Amino acid sequence: MTAPMPLDDADNADAPAKPAGTQTLLRGLTLLECVAAGVGDVKGIAARLGTPRSTTHRMLTSLVAEGYLHHIPHKGYLLGPKLIQLGQKALEQRPLVAVARPRIEALARQTGDTVHLGVAEGDEVFYLDKIAGTRGLEMRSRAGLRMPLASTGIGKALMLGLDPARWAGLHARACPDESGAPADRPRPPPWPEFAARMADYAAWGWAFDLEENELGIRCVAAPVRDARGGVAGAISVASATPYMPDDRMHALGPLVRAAADAISCDLGWTAA
Repeated sequence: MTAPMPLDDADNADAPAKPAGTQTLLRGLTLLECVAAGVGDVKGIAARLGTPRSTTHRMLTSLVAEGYLHHIPHKGYLLGPKLIQLGQKALEQRPLVAVARPRIEALARQTGDTVHLGVAEGDEVFYLDKIAGTRGLEMRSRAGLRMPLASTGIGKALMLGLDPARWAGLHARACPDESGAPADRPRPPPWPEFAARMADYAAWGWAFDLEENELGIRCVAAPVRDARGGVAGAISVASATPYMPDDRMHALGPLVRAAADAISCDLGWTAA
């Protein structure tokens, strides 16, 4: 008599053979991604995974026990402390973060303002690091945040490494739908003005955010290059508008670019 097929194998009888444990591992990772996306109930997770609720519940229980998930009765599952720790380690271990950290700390001390480090991922900027300034200002930026490239100073600095033919599409992506959008919602200027500013930024080697991402916040940003000369990331100095008049922003431009160039040299870049 043929033994019954294990549940995980029965669910994938027609799938290509995989090493033992691979299917369970992949399901566990997919489960974590579901929770990260906001699906926190057993029914919803089981539907996403295509697994019986009993199987899903066992996986959830195991992940909670190991600290990868946290369960709140009557509310559902959230990412657990172990994932938070691993996420922080992942950021720390990215070479750009480790190389840039001393430079952006020094820049924050020198300017008194908040300094950010970010990279381009698709049409968004992904913030890798943030050094708070000494002015006691609060802004919504944080490591792990994603924002449209064209709405931020650091994103526009990253755009300087892209084909200018892509700028119009990125500008459109950053502009909120006019229908029903609050009149005071931050947004980039109209395309002709945006394109003219980008041409200036390309000539200068640094970019501005003139309250286009967060009302009351301005920043100056510059690209970081790798050993091949490509834009590997960008840094920005951000502060409240009263601390960022036009003349100071223009004075900060060369300073921010010098810090970005120093990080670039640490990554193996050499100026032409």
